[in-house]
Amino acid sequence: MTSVSLLNPARPYVVFGKPDIQQAEIDEVLDSLQSGWLGTGPKVKAFERAIAQYVGMEHAVATNSCTAALHLALLASGIGPGDEVIVPTMTFCATANVVLHAGARPVLVDVDGASQCLTAEAVEAAITPRTKAVIPVHFAGWPADLPSLRSVADRHGLKIIQDAAHCLEGRIESIPPSRYGDVSCFSFYSTKNVVTGEGGMAVTNDRAVAERMRVLGLHGIDADAWTRFSSAGYRHYSCAAPGFKYNMMDLQAALGLHQLARVEENLQVREAQWARYAEALRHLPLDLPATPPPAVRHARHLYTVRVRPEAPLTRDALMAALHERGIGTGVHYVPVHEHPYYRELLQNPEGMYPVASAIGRDTCSLPLGPGLRNEEQASVIAALHDTLSGADGRQPNERSERA
Repeated sequence: MTSVSLLNPARPYVVFGKPDIQQAEIDEVLDSLQSGWLGTGPKVKAFERAIAQYVGMEHAVATNSCTAALHLALLASGIGPGDEVIVPTMTFCATANVVLHAGARPVLVDVDGASQCLTAEAVEAAITPRTKAVIPVHFAGWPADLPSLRSVADRHGLKIIQDAAHCLEGRIESIPPSRYGDVSCFSFYSTKNVVTGEGGMAVTNDRAVAERMRVLGLHGIDADAWTRFSSAGYRHYSCAAPGFKYNMMDLQAALGLHQLARVEENLQVREAQWARYAEALRHLPLDLPATPPPAVRHARHLYTVRVRPEAPLTRDALMAALHERGIGTGVHYVPVHEHPYYRELLQNPEGMYPVASAIGRDTCSLPLGPGLRNEEQASVIAALHDTLSGADGRQPNERSERA
């Protein structure tokens, strides 16, 4: 069924990041509702096992967001006040926020222009005696160079806690990136490749870290609700630490179990849509996503294009024009160093992050994913051609906002 515009309900609207929810998910949610077990229960446990198996890790801890998973991973890894954590500035602000929530200080670094990920060289240059961890972000689904980052981390005794919100399906030489990290965190937000509405997961091979995350993720108590109220009988609990309310519900896991079952099939859909964009947009004044090396499997989470200086519209004007034509887009991202809070906190000099600043100014993300129908993608392509060639009668906007 075609989505409609909230501003004009009569007009079809191509939603950015529309999830693909099928009957299997609906039936599983209904089963949870009828069972009476809505909170953290058997389906969360099953989803944890399925994710751990998919990425080849021993332990998985489900949470209510990737942000929560990252926060718990930092705390369980011993990161706290006085420590520094290296974070790419080209990421969602949550990646830096969780470092502050742990009591540590984020150290922002610029990214590679092609992958838009951290590089080992940038990390090495940012290390100080206070550095305790690095958080690589696999931007748009392109895995960061984990072998090189692992080498740097091992040499300096650093933890690698991966923000893999975009990259569940990513591989490096057929190996999931999570196997290079100490803890890796995934997102199942509504726009992600596996959807639970809200939700996240951390995976690790360190049993002690996983157990600590479980305790901290549910108020700091030593037994979760499923254990305490299951058919095995009631168990008393005790609070072992001042924890958080970060647990996932069975209602969410009910979606995730079937979403994960289709993840490889859906990756093929994304690959086909990616190739369609690459062919159809190559003559427009846009820089299309770079091609990863053959050893890297891209998770195809975001299709980002950069508006070139010679284009008749700025990035923001292009997004507004597409919206007027019933097409949603996204910005990924305003770099962390450009947000007012981090400008004030870090006091970094102007021009310190030229690559991320240019990406953040010129990039927009186009609709992509199994929820996008072929005719909807065709309308996105047609709108880009019309808008960027002036065929819709628009006057080129002034580009004075460009630096």
